[in-house]
Amino acid sequence: MPFVRIDALGADSDRLDALGRAVHDAMVETIGFPPDDRFQVLVGHDGVRSTLRYDNYLGVRRDDGVVYVAITMRSGRTPAQKRALYRRIAELAHAYAGTEPRNVFIVLTENESIDWSFGHGVAQYADPSDAIDPPSEEI
Repeated sequence: MPFVRIDALGADSDRLDALGRAVHDAMVETIGFPPDDRFQVLVGHDGVRSTLRYDNYLGVRRDDGVVYVAITMRSGRTPAQKRALYRRIAELAHAYAGTEPRNVFIVLTENESIDWSFGHGVAQYADPSDAIDPPSEEI
């Protein structure tokens, strides 16, 4: 159920795959997502036609190895789980893809069950009692 977007500067398909595995494995280990629950968009930027911008905010000295990880998932995780997730993503990104942990920027956005459709135009996680559409008004 998590939706993950990873943007990496100068990343080829092997590095993108390694980063995707790092994020997925970290989510399985720290939050308990099922191993087959993977929805990812992996994007490499060449620095010319597309690029990523960064500075040294909060004293973190980033370089051209920067990776942006955006995760959207249903709400309900504790701050401790989120901290463990961030730490594990940085560790595995380094182990799998050689990405320095200082270059791993993560943003996590939470939403509710009604905000997901996994196909067929159906909100599979939504409360079934909310599925009744109100009658349309004729003008």
